[in-house]
Amino acid sequence: MGEIYNTIFFKPIYNLLIFLFNTIPGADIGVAIILLTVVIKLILWPATASAMRSQKALSVIQPKMEELKKQYAKDKEGLAKATMELYSKEKVSPFSACLPTLVQLPVFIALYQSLSRGLQSSGFEYLYPFVANPGKIEPRLLGMLDLSVPNIALAVLAGVTQYFQAKMMVTSQQPKKTPGAQDEQMLATMNKQMVYMMPVLTVVIAWKLPGGLALYWLVMNLLTIAQQAYFFKKGKPPAAAAPAAPVV
Repeated sequence: MGEIYNTIFFKPIYNLLIFLFNTIPGADIGVAIILLTVVIKLILWPATASAMRSQKALSVIQPKMEELKKQYAKDKEGLAKATMELYSKEKVSPFSACLPTLVQLPVFIALYQSLSRGLQSSGFEYLYPFVANPGKIEPRLLGMLDLSVPNIALAVLAGVTQYFQAKMMVTSQQPKKTPGAQDEQMLATMNKQMVYMMPVLTVVIAWKLPGGLALYWLVMNLLTIAQQAYFFKKGKPPAAAAPAAPVV
Protein backbone atom coordinates (compact mmCIF):
# COMPACT_ATOMS: atom_id res chain seq x y z
CA MET A 1 0.00 0.00 0.00
CA GLY A 2 2.84 2.37 0.84
CA GLU A 3 4.51 1.77 -2.52
CA ILE A 4 1.22 2.44 -4.34
CA TYR A 5 0.82 5.72 -2.43
CA ASN A 6 4.39 6.76 -3.27
CA THR A 7 3.97 5.90 -6.95
CA ILE A 8 0.60 7.59 -7.46
CA PHE A 9 0.79 10.57 -5.11
CA PHE A 10 4.08 11.39 -3.40
CA LYS A 11 6.65 10.86 -6.16
CA PRO A 12 4.77 12.79 -8.89
CA ILE A 13 4.14 15.76 -6.60
CA TYR A 14 7.67 15.79 -5.21
CA ASN A 15 9.20 15.53 -8.68
CA LEU A 16 6.96 18.34 -9.94
CA LEU A 17 8.14 20.56 -7.07
CA ILE A 18 11.81 19.90 -7.85
CA PHE A 19 11.20 20.29 -11.59
CA LEU A 20 9.62 23.69 -11.01
CA PHE A 21 12.48 24.67 -8.70
CA ASN A 22 15.02 23.71 -11.38
CA THR A 23 13.09 25.48 -14.15
CA ILE A 24 12.26 28.80 -12.47
CA PRO A 25 14.84 31.54 -13.12
CA GLY A 26 16.72 32.09 -9.90
CA ALA A 27 15.77 28.65 -8.52
CA ASP A 28 13.35 30.04 -5.92
CA ILE A 29 11.65 27.32 -3.84
CA GLY A 30 9.03 29.80 -2.62
CA VAL A 31 7.91 30.58 -6.17
CA ALA A 32 8.04 26.83 -6.93
CA ILE A 33 5.68 26.17 -4.02
CA ILE A 34 3.25 28.81 -5.30
CA LEU A 35 3.29 27.36 -8.83
CA LEU A 36 2.93 23.81 -7.48
CA THR A 37 -0.12 24.90 -5.47
CA VAL A 38 -1.68 26.39 -8.60
CA VAL A 39 -1.08 23.20 -10.59
CA ILE A 40 -2.53 20.98 -7.84
CA LYS A 41 -5.55 23.28 -7.52
CA LEU A 42 -6.20 23.02 -11.26
CA ILE A 43 -5.95 19.22 -11.12
CA LEU A 44 -8.38 19.09 -8.17
CA TRP A 45 -10.75 21.66 -9.72
CA PRO A 46 -13.34 19.07 -10.90
CA ALA A 47 -13.43 17.38 -7.48
CA THR A 48 -13.78 20.58 -5.46
CA ALA A 49 -16.33 22.01 -7.92
CA SER A 50 -18.36 18.82 -7.58
CA ALA A 51 -18.29 19.13 -3.78
CA MET A 52 -19.41 22.78 -3.95
CA ARG A 53 -22.20 21.92 -6.36
CA SER A 54 -23.44 19.12 -4.11
CA GLN A 55 -23.31 21.26 -0.98
CA LYS A 56 -25.24 24.02 -2.71
CA ALA A 57 -27.84 21.56 -4.02
CA LEU A 58 -28.37 20.14 -0.54
CA SER A 59 -29.02 23.62 0.85
CA VAL A 60 -31.49 24.35 -1.96
CA ILE A 61 -33.69 21.34 -1.11
CA GLN A 62 -33.53 21.99 2.65
CA PRO A 63 -37.06 23.54 2.75
CA LYS A 64 -38.47 20.41 1.10
CA MET A 65 -36.66 18.29 3.67
CA GLU A 66 -38.28 20.27 6.46
CA GLU A 67 -41.72 19.71 4.92
CA LEU A 68 -41.11 15.97 4.81
CA LYS A 69 -39.99 15.94 8.45
CA LYS A 70 -43.21 17.63 9.47
CA GLN A 71 -45.30 15.30 7.33
CA TYR A 72 -43.62 12.14 8.64
CA ALA A 73 -42.96 13.34 12.19
CA LYS A 74 -44.20 10.02 13.63
CA ASP A 75 -43.13 7.72 10.79
CA LYS A 76 -39.35 7.27 10.64
CA GLU A 77 -39.55 4.56 7.99
CA GLY A 78 -41.80 6.72 5.81
CA LEU A 79 -39.47 9.70 6.28
CA ALA A 80 -36.45 7.65 5.21
CA LYS A 81 -38.25 6.43 2.09
CA ALA A 82 -39.56 9.90 1.21
CA THR A 83 -36.12 11.42 1.76
CA MET A 84 -34.47 8.94 -0.62
CA GLU A 85 -37.16 9.62 -3.21
CA LEU A 86 -36.53 13.36 -2.85
CA TYR A 87 -32.78 12.85 -3.31
CA SER A 88 -33.46 10.72 -6.38
CA LYS A 89 -35.90 13.23 -7.89
CA GLU A 90 -33.57 16.19 -7.29
CA LYS A 91 -30.53 14.12 -8.37
CA VAL A 92 -28.72 14.91 -5.14
CA SER A 93 -26.59 12.59 -3.04
CA PRO A 94 -25.93 13.39 0.63
CA PHE A 95 -22.51 11.75 0.29
CA SER A 96 -21.43 13.47 -2.93
CA ALA A 97 -20.08 16.48 -1.04
CA CYS A 98 -17.85 14.29 1.14
CA LEU A 99 -16.39 11.89 -1.42
CA PRO A 100 -14.29 14.52 -3.30
CA THR A 101 -12.77 15.59 0.02
CA LEU A 102 -11.80 12.00 0.84
CA VAL A 103 -10.22 11.66 -2.59
CA GLN A 104 -8.12 14.77 -1.96
CA LEU A 105 -6.71 13.59 1.38
CA PRO A 106 -3.86 11.49 -0.11
CA VAL A 107 -2.94 14.46 -2.32
CA PHE A 108 -2.72 16.81 0.65
CA ILE A 109 -0.61 14.32 2.62
CA ALA A 110 1.73 13.93 -0.35
CA LEU A 111 1.97 17.72 -0.66
CA TYR A 112 2.92 18.02 3.00
CA GLN A 113 5.64 15.38 2.65
CA SER A 114 6.93 16.85 -0.62
CA LEU A 115 7.19 20.38 0.75
CA SER A 116 8.84 19.16 3.96
CA ARG A 117 11.52 17.27 2.03
CA GLY A 118 12.00 20.06 -0.48
CA LEU A 119 12.60 22.65 2.24
CA GLN A 120 15.14 20.33 3.90
CA SER A 121 17.00 19.48 0.67
CA SER A 122 16.22 15.80 1.17
CA GLY A 123 14.39 13.04 -0.67
CA PHE A 124 16.42 13.38 -3.86
CA GLU A 125 16.51 9.59 -4.14
CA TYR A 126 12.85 9.78 -5.19
CA LEU A 127 13.62 11.88 -8.27
CA TYR A 128 12.81 10.52 -11.70
CA PRO A 129 15.80 10.05 -14.05
CA PHE A 130 14.74 13.03 -16.15
CA VAL A 131 14.49 15.42 -13.16
CA ALA A 132 17.87 16.94 -12.29
CA ASN A 133 19.13 16.68 -8.72
CA PRO A 134 19.48 20.28 -7.47
CA GLY A 135 21.98 19.22 -4.81
CA LYS A 136 20.91 21.86 -2.30
CA ILE A 137 17.80 23.99 -2.03
CA GLU A 138 17.93 27.40 -0.40
CA PRO A 139 14.59 27.50 1.50
CA ARG A 140 13.72 31.11 0.77
CA LEU A 141 11.02 33.10 -1.02
CA LEU A 142 12.45 35.74 -3.38
CA GLY A 143 15.79 35.24 -1.66
CA MET A 144 14.58 36.93 1.54
CA LEU A 145 11.92 35.04 3.51
CA ASP A 146 13.21 31.88 5.21
CA LEU A 147 10.59 29.18 4.59
CA SER A 148 12.31 26.48 6.65
CA VAL A 149 11.26 28.03 9.97
CA PRO A 150 7.80 29.03 11.29
CA ASN A 151 6.59 32.39 10.03
CA ILE A 152 4.02 34.26 12.10
CA ALA A 153 2.93 36.57 9.28
CA LEU A 154 2.23 33.70 6.86
CA ALA A 155 0.38 31.78 9.60
CA VAL A 156 -1.88 34.76 10.36
CA LEU A 157 -2.54 35.41 6.67
CA ALA A 158 -3.43 31.73 6.22
CA GLY A 159 -5.92 32.06 9.08
CA VAL A 160 -7.45 35.24 7.68
CA THR A 161 -7.95 33.70 4.24
CA GLN A 162 -9.37 30.57 5.90
CA TYR A 163 -11.99 32.78 7.55
CA PHE A 164 -13.06 34.40 4.29
CA GLN A 165 -13.12 31.02 2.54
CA ALA A 166 -15.34 29.47 5.23
CA LYS A 167 -17.55 32.57 5.45
CA MET A 168 -18.14 32.57 1.70
CA MET A 169 -19.01 28.87 1.68
CA VAL A 170 -21.38 29.09 4.66
CA THR A 171 -23.14 32.16 3.23
CA SER A 172 -23.69 30.42 -0.10
CA GLN A 173 -25.15 27.35 1.62
CA GLN A 174 -27.52 29.24 3.91
CA PRO A 175 -31.04 27.99 3.15
CA LYS A 176 -34.16 30.05 3.49
CA LYS A 177 -35.32 30.15 7.07
CA THR A 178 -38.11 27.83 8.05
CA PRO A 179 -39.90 28.75 11.30
CA GLY A 180 -39.26 26.17 13.98
CA ALA A 181 -36.71 24.19 11.95
CA GLN A 182 -34.42 22.75 14.62
CA ASP A 183 -32.09 21.20 12.05
CA GLU A 184 -31.49 24.61 10.51
CA GLN A 185 -30.70 26.08 13.91
CA MET A 186 -28.23 23.27 14.54
CA LEU A 187 -26.73 23.73 11.07
CA ALA A 188 -26.38 27.46 11.64
CA THR A 189 -24.58 26.81 14.94
CA MET A 190 -22.20 24.32 13.31
CA ASN A 191 -21.51 26.70 10.44
CA LYS A 192 -20.78 29.54 12.85
CA GLN A 193 -18.33 27.34 14.73
CA MET A 194 -16.62 26.37 11.48
CA VAL A 195 -16.30 30.00 10.36
CA TYR A 196 -14.58 31.08 13.57
CA MET A 197 -12.85 27.94 14.82
CA MET A 198 -11.18 26.86 11.58
CA PRO A 199 -9.21 30.12 11.15
CA VAL A 200 -8.00 29.87 14.75
CA LEU A 201 -6.92 26.27 14.25
CA THR A 202 -5.26 27.25 10.98
CA VAL A 203 -3.16 29.92 12.69
CA VAL A 204 -2.24 27.62 15.60
CA ILE A 205 -1.18 24.78 13.29
CA ALA A 206 0.54 26.95 10.66
CA TRP A 207 2.39 28.83 13.40
CA LYS A 208 4.27 25.61 14.26
CA LEU A 209 4.94 24.51 10.67
CA PRO A 210 7.78 25.64 8.41
CA GLY A 211 6.94 28.85 6.57
CA GLY A 212 6.85 27.00 3.23
CA LEU A 213 3.88 24.93 4.38
CA ALA A 214 2.10 28.05 5.66
CA LEU A 215 2.78 29.65 2.26
CA TYR A 216 1.15 26.66 0.53
CA TRP A 217 -1.84 26.93 2.89
CA LEU A 218 -2.18 30.66 2.19
CA VAL A 219 -2.01 30.28 -1.59
CA MET A 220 -4.43 27.32 -1.56
CA ASN A 221 -6.94 29.38 0.45
CA LEU A 222 -6.67 32.29 -2.00
CA LEU A 223 -7.22 29.96 -4.95
CA THR A 224 -10.20 28.33 -3.22
CA ILE A 225 -11.74 31.75 -2.56
CA ALA A 226 -11.34 32.58 -6.25
CA GLN A 227 -12.85 29.23 -7.23
CA GLN A 228 -15.82 29.72 -4.92
CA ALA A 229 -16.40 33.23 -6.26
CA TYR A 230 -16.35 31.89 -9.83
CA PHE A 231 -18.56 28.90 -9.03
CA PHE A 232 -21.21 30.75 -7.07
CA LYS A 233 -21.40 33.42 -9.76
CA LYS A 234 -21.28 31.22 -12.88
CA GLY A 235 -22.11 27.75 -11.67
CA LYS A 236 -25.21 28.19 -9.55
CA PRO A 237 -27.65 25.30 -9.87
CA PRO A 238 -31.11 26.09 -11.22
CA ALA A 239 -33.60 27.54 -8.77
CA ALA A 240 -35.52 25.00 -6.72
CA ALA A 241 -38.84 23.95 -8.14
CA ALA A 242 -42.09 24.25 -6.27
CA PRO A 243 -42.42 21.83 -3.30
CA ALA A 244 -43.20 18.31 -4.41
CA ALA A 245 -46.56 16.74 -3.68
CA PRO A 246 -46.67 14.69 -0.47
CA VAL A 247 -45.16 11.24 -0.89
CA VAL A 248 -47.48 8.51 0.31
